[in-house]
Amino acid sequence: MENHMVADQDVDDDHDQEELLNLSLAIVTDHDQKRRSKKKRRVVFSTSSAADQEEGKVFKLLQTREQMLKKILIDQTRKQHDDRYGGLRLIRLLLLTATAVDENNADSVMRNLTELYQAVSLTGDSVQRVVAYFSDGLAARLLTRKSPFYDMILKDPTSEEQFLSFTYLYRASPYYQFAHFTANQAIFEAFNKEQDDNNRALHVIDLDVSYGFQWPSLIQSLSEKATSANKIYLRITGFGRSIEELQETETRLVSFSKGFHNLVFEFRGLLTSPSSPFQTPRSKRKRSETVAVNLVFHLNTLDSSMKISDTLRSVRSLHPSIVTLVEHESCSRSTPRSFLSLFMESLQYFAAMFDSLEDCLPLESAERLSIEKNHLGKEIKSMLNYGDDHHHEKIETWKGRMESHGFSGVEVSSRSMMQAKLLLKMRTHYCPLQFGGENNYINGGGFRVFGRDEGKAISLGWQGRCLLTASAWRCV
Repeated sequence: MENHMVADQDVDDDHDQEELLNLSLAIVTDHDQKRRSKKKRRVVFSTSSAADQEEGKVFKLLQTREQMLKKILIDQTRKQHDDRYGGLRLIRLLLLTATAVDENNADSVMRNLTELYQAVSLTGDSVQRVVAYFSDGLAARLLTRKSPFYDMILKDPTSEEQFLSFTYLYRASPYYQFAHFTANQAIFEAFNKEQDDNNRALHVIDLDVSYGFQWPSLIQSLSEKATSANKIYLRITGFGRSIEELQETETRLVSFSKGFHNLVFEFRGLLTSPSSPFQTPRSKRKRSETVAVNLVFHLNTLDSSMKISDTLRSVRSLHPSIVTLVEHESCSRSTPRSFLSLFMESLQYFAAMFDSLEDCLPLESAERLSIEKNHLGKEIKSMLNYGDDHHHEKIETWKGRMESHGFSGVEVSSRSMMQAKLLLKMRTHYCPLQFGGENNYINGGGFRVFGRDEGKAISLGWQGRCLLTASAWRCV
């Protein structure tokens, strides 16, 4: 698909940083498998009589699950008195269940899951909630994909439900905002550095444009630098997985850009697939324009090292001025890992994500329940049932990959660090910022921002757990 839209209009140039962050979020408010080393082991019941017996056990297990789904534990005081299991007890039982899955011990798995489903609730505390979704992921591993129960557990949310849950998380938590604002700041600074040579033209190639939520803040930043007599030209080439999503993204961005008459904006949507690496766009590079390639949350969607390498070689061939990279830090796939090792790291990561929502939304919030069910819960169950392609690498691995493909890290600017601090202040419980040492800023609720890799990367963490890391790269 290829669509071109252009828009322009005057705006006041005098906006401070807080107004930038607020306005860039307006678009969100308004529009609203395998393992590489071995096959995943599943319990398969061979004889018909044994199968009937085991399917009966599974049916009873799922009846217990249905009772869990109907359990309402919003009242915190009542929940604490009725809960027979503390958080450590639940985690221990969950790990025993994962061990039984790894050992192919179906009886132990079903016995433990039955006990877990009796103790957890999707409306309980954050530990109960995250354990409930991990329990579902383990329960699905008991079943073959032909089982009628398999799809019941792993049923994907609708596209509308996924969009809403992403929107809720984007608005409530600094998680995605941190990623987008940090990447945009690096792109903006690269554009400024070349302003004497780039003919005031910027071309952003976004390998996973998704809903386009990243780009309103960049549009505003550029508009504040432009004037009616000296406009800035921005074009975005966005890759997406469906024509419908690309059309909605184009409509959203073009509508937003119409508020800025000193900016000439163009969007081009191109279809892509996670199964194939990025191919260089055929459109010609405009003379002297600054080219930025955006790899925010893209590389971890590729299911092999070869596809990642092919993508990075294609990116390198564009000779971009800047490459922005942001990735989750749930667990590493740089070396062969056992199921239990990956399970442990993933549990720690998602437990931190669920816990961090305490700082953003109340337990009874419908938005929070949507985020947990249709976004985080979906990721958990996918991670446990679709192989290593859903595991995310850590900064040390990405650093080695980028350098081996001809890229060099760019130092994080003081402006980016200050912007991240302001974001934490605005998007959590507005607690006073605490200083935790050089380049380490903590808000009273538990989110923290800190520099890494000798100042060439910046991470967002919750308590002691790193959630994601942003960095920028130039061609050597």
